[in-house]
Amino acid sequence: MRTVSNGRLLISILKKDIKVYSRNMIYLFLTTLSLVFFVVIFWLVPDTVEEEIIFAVSPPLETLFEEGRSALIEQGFPEQAIDQLTEIETAFQDEGLVLVQVQSESLLQKAVKGELDVYKTAPGRFILHDPEGDSKIPDDSKKINLSMGISFPPSFIGDAILGKEQTVTVYADAAVPEELRGALQSIIREMAYQLAGQDLPVQFPDEEIIILGQDRLGDQISMREKMRPLIAFFMLMMETFALASLISNEVLQRTITALIVTPMRVWHFLLAKSIFGTTLAMGQAVIILALVGSFTAANWPLLLVIVLLGSLLFTAVAMLVGAAGKDFIGQLMFSMLFLIPLMIPSFAVLFPGSVAEWVRALPSYPIVRLLYDVTIHGALWEEAFNYLIYAGAWVLVIYIAGLLVLKRKVASL
Repeated sequence: MRTVSNGRLLISILKKDIKVYSRNMIYLFLTTLSLVFFVVIFWLVPDTVEEEIIFAVSPPLETLFEEGRSALIEQGFPEQAIDQLTEIETAFQDEGLVLVQVQSESLLQKAVKGELDVYKTAPGRFILHDPEGDSKIPDDSKKINLSMGISFPPSFIGDAILGKEQTVTVYADAAVPEELRGALQSIIREMAYQLAGQDLPVQFPDEEIIILGQDRLGDQISMREKMRPLIAFFMLMMETFALASLISNEVLQRTITALIVTPMRVWHFLLAKSIFGTTLAMGQAVIILALVGSFTAANWPLLLVIVLLGSLLFTAVAMLVGAAGKDFIGQLMFSMLFLIPLMIPSFAVLFPGSVAEWVRALPSYPIVRLLYDVTIHGALWEEAFNYLIYAGAWVLVIYIAGLLVLKRKVASL
């Protein structure tokens, strides 16, 4: 009797898996749809970042400072002191701050509430437009989102210099982050101190000491760029369902029992499933990364290694799910049980802020971190080395667990 080689056995199992997968129209459709959907969403997401802080001010600065000068002249202030108001006026024109000057407090409220549209017609020039009115929007104008505003009393300048207490109202939309509201209040507070001729009761260090890590001022990351690691990670994760379904069906239908009667051994089955699942997930992740322009001449070897680690991770998860699932619903529940926690790092890394220690401990965190650093920040081998070791350790642990659980399941049939 002729002995069948291990290679021929593996190829035979892989051919069977490919045929079964191609006949599963649900997962085939979902895979194709996911590829198209993620690529379309990526190119539809804006690739620009609004780095200016736009807020309204009432009354207009010219009116505010003119009244302030008149009040100081009436009080007999010297011209030299009055000229210093020009320095304060220019402080409102700092880079990153854009003022929409409104004639009255009522108009400011309507603009912040969204009852009036605000259009930018030229650098530093804005108009208010009533959407229910008959006036036309100027050509080449750009609609902006105005969500904050400051209403000064007309006598603010003179009263602040004379040390009189007064009320300044800050209007903000409910969606404005608390830190931006606080920044606006700080601007008013600093302006009042400066007008009163007093220094702030604190001393700040140099800017170089405050900034930790890479300074992104003027080089913000657009939402489109942030989508690159996210869609690659989701594409890897999607194949967990397909492979888990394939393994679960073979377990439930006892296809494995029939195969073991042949010269095939359990390790042939496990290795074939590993190769099939890893190739399937990696191939689709590579395709989508190429379609969104993630590969460069410098990062492609590292990016392939990261995708390989991610593919092995989710292949191992699919083995665990496929061995545990009793039917479609059970398999789906087990899949979500594993995948929902593994999704958390993708959002934690995507949005700014410190990542909690328990999130860093999740197996998917180093994969997401590597995808993010390489595709967005251009990290290379040296910067990625520690995370590669971390990811490799997690993949090894979960992969061995997946093999042992699936092997035990096969042996029990």
